[in-house]
Parts: sequence; structure tokens; C-alpha cells
Amino acid sequence: MGPSNLVLDIETVPDPDLYTPPDTRMGEERPFPPLYVHKPIVIGCLLFDDRYRLVKFGDFGAEGSDERAMLEKFAGYVGRKRVHIVTFNGRGFDLPVIALRCLRHGISLPWYYQPRSDYRYRYSDEGHLDLCDFLTEHGAAARAGLSLDAAARVIGLPGKTGIDGSQVEGLYHAGQLQQIRDYCLHDVVQTAFLLLRFRLLQGHLDRAHYREVAGALLAAIEKDGRFAQMLALCDRARLLLTQAG
Repeated sequence: MGPSNLVLDIETVPDPDLYTPPDTRMGEERPFPPLYVHKPIVIGCLLFDDRYRLVKFGDFGAEGSDERAMLEKFAGYVGRKRVHIVTFNGRGFDLPVIALRCLRHGISLPWYYQPRSDYRYRYSDEGHLDLCDFLTEHGAAARAGLSLDAAARVIGLPGKTGIDGSQVEGLYHAGQLQQIRDYCLHDVVQTAFLLLRFRLLQGHLDRAHYREVAGALLAAIEKDGRFAQMLALCDRARLLLTQAG
């Protein structure tokens, strides 16, 4: 029996103790803050078992919980369960941000930094599979344009719907944490579908098994009203491979 698969995505805001946004001219976009100032406010996740059957989805935070408690919960869970982490650009953003914030709060990540850690070895999909890294040949192919939004649309999903990452900070300061959590979970679910399709591409799943587990995930999120817009825009035939071409 192999490890369970934890699909992961985070949402962040700049830490005001570490960063003051530069002044910008009218109509000029603010630069993306450097990695070390990002403060996670949501760690969204979806858990598959070793056969890619959905176990649960949600996030590591809770209403009223602070950043430290959320990070400790995440670090402790992965340390105990030794789940296989799946991300889209998590090697370039999500996991380094988590590590830097654990550094700030004095939280241990022994499973991440152990000798020959599969979680940190880039060229294996054991421990941590970064789908963006694998789909761009670890940087050998041009990464520009291959966002989660783009990759999701390739397989029949709508990608970003409603809001995008540029709006997270504004929503956070407006107290709209639940909206951010729902947005994060949309990215998690679309990453989960992309994982299933990638396992089919690798030959780890055959077509019948892919249709079974992708169909089960689709049926599960159909019961959750938060995904109504995403489902309305989804090309189900392409996602479930029920049509040619």
C-alpha cells in the first residue's frame, strides 16, 4: 500500500512587520512581494488515499485560529501521516513560504529537512510532486503562461472563476476570510483533477481507473454548493474523457 496524497495550496498576504509596499503611480501594478514576506492565511487541502479515492477536503485553519496554530497543525499532520504532497508550483512558492514562516515562528519541520528527504528532491515525484515543475520538464521548457488556470483549462476545467490571487489581500483586509478559503479550495480541487490526469499521462492510472476516480471526485463536489460556478463552466466530457478528440 502506497502513501495517501495530500493536494495542497496556500493563500497569503504580505506580513506588515516585514514589508512596506512601494509607492506606485496611478494605474501601475504593485510588484509581487518577495517570498520571505508572504504570510499564509489559508492552507487548503484535499486528501486522496493510495488508490486516488477521495477521503476529504478542507483546510488546516479554523475560524479564529492564528497562523502559528495553522502551521503547527499542518507540520504535525504531515510528520505523522507521511503523506505524499501534491502542488502546482509548490516547489517555487507554497512549501518555501511554509518553511520560512515556520522559521519565523520556531516550528520544526524534521520530515522536510531530513537527509535525502523525498519532499525536497526535485527530480522524483515521491514525497512532493510539483505538477508545474514536471509539466515544464523542471524548467527546461518555457514556464511562462503555464499557470494552474491554463493547465486546468487544458483538461476541461474552467480555471479561475470569480476572483483571483490578486484580490486576496483586499478580501483579507475586508474580513472576507471564508471567501478566500473557498477560493483556495477551488484551486485545490482543480489541482486534484490535474493530478489524476497526470497519473493517467504517466501510466500510473489506466483510462478506466481515471474515469472512476475523476467521476467520484466530480460527484463529491457536486454535493457542495461552493463549486456551482466551477461546475457550470466545466467541460465534463473532456474532463471525464467520454468524447473523442
